[in-house]
Amino acid sequence: MHDALVIALGTPVLVGVYKEGRLIEEIQSEGMSSDVLAEIFDTLLKKYTFSHFIYAKGPGSFMGIKVTYLFLKTLSIVKKIPLLATDAFFFNQNSPIKAVGKLYFVKNSSTITLEPIDSAETGTFALPQRIDLENFDSDNLPYYGIDAVG
Repeated sequence: MHDALVIALGTPVLVGVYKEGRLIEEIQSEGMSSDVLAEIFDTLLKKYTFSHFIYAKGPGSFMGIKVTYLFLKTLSIVKKIPLLATDAFFFNQNSPIKAVGKLYFVKNSSTITLEPIDSAETGTFALPQRIDLENFDSDNLPYYGIDAVG
């Protein structure tokens, strides 16, 4: 059994398979979550058995968060595999995350705020080489941070 299948939000979509907390396979896809998740999972679920699904619950792309959450929550229920989550800052070295215009999500301690930044250095999303399931939470509802912009 493999510990977890981890998804980090962003472009590209990152999916990692972990065994005993160590990354053993990484898949990157430039496609949109709505297009690539089913294909990636179809392949991985034929190859591995998982004890947990983990995802970055936001902040980030509204659509990416929604699609990923609905896909994983449904799969979690059907397969009876727990869905865990953490914020997206876990996967980008705690760097600012683009919101809209000059606004960025910033994490200080455990607080996420929305701040105007003229030119922010955003971190690249990456899967860690090692994970500990204790760093993830069963509070897996998406975190959007701001209302939809329309």
